Amino acid sequence: METLTDEKIELLTETANNIRQSIIGSLLEARSGHTAGPLGMSDIFTALYFHILRHDPARPDWPDRDRLVLSNGHICPVYYATLAHAGYFPVAELKTLRRFGSRLQGHPHREFLPYLETSSGPLGSGLSQACGMALADRMDHGLTSDRYIYALLSDGELEEGNTWEAVMLAGKYGLSNLITIIDRNGIQIDGFTKDIMPLEPLAEKFDSFNWHVVEIDGHNFEEIVAAVGEAQAVFGRPTVIIAHTIPGRGVKAFERQYEWHGKPPSEEEGKKALAELRTLNGKIKSEND
Repeated sequence: METLTDEKIELLTETANNIRQSIIGSLLEARSGHTAGPLGMSDIFTALYFHILRHDPARPDWPDRDRLVLSNGHICPVYYATLAHAGYFPVAELKTLRRFGSRLQGHPHREFLPYLETSSGPLGSGLSQACGMALADRMDHGLTSDRYIYALLSDGELEEGNTWEAVMLAGKYGLSNLITIIDRNGIQIDGFTKDIMPLEPLAEKFDSFNWHVVEIDGHNFEEIVAAVGEAQAVFGRPTVIIAHTIPGRGVKAFERQYEWHGKPPSEEEGKKALAELRTLNGKIKSEND
């Protein structure tokens, strides 16, 4: 992984903000979809696709690419926006989100976008899929493989039992080529996770299943990159990065409000959100001049 310079952090910050604007724009066109999670995960997706992952938009089926499994497929507006800004398809196509016949459905569909590693929708399945990929890579390449399998999960879907079966399996087989990132934003569609189904002590739970655990600020690029670097240095244990994020990040009216988990902004709300994000772009540039 290349060194994270101040100039690169500035570029990543601007890119993440542009991705947030694309998310709002696509939700306005669709008039449906999820808002809070995609905005909250924009920094992590930006760090992955513009600094961390080994991938090539010109060769999406490159055999030696890293694999990314998005388990909580409902946050796909950030996935689509990131892929578009990374060069996988035109940014203009984001306006087709959720339309009939569009490649950009409300949950990612691999048959429509073959460079997706999986289709996702039913929560709780992604980590099991990623475990299968990590095991297969070990069978094919042994312990010498330098490819990593990244699994992105929501904290709400940790209520699914299938997730914990995968946690046990990954710990048993010491899948050190598996790096899991949990979006610890504290909300789900009908409330706060602490009220619906408390998860703490979350770090201790993973540790008890033989996982290496790192907790970070999911909006701090230095912490994101350092956590992945630490995970890549661990041998004999899978790593979970518990990324504390702010749902609705970047738009004050949306931040930390669980009501924005599964609804799009209205025309007026969207215009205000875009204006706020564009103002933020100006602040980012002025602070670094």
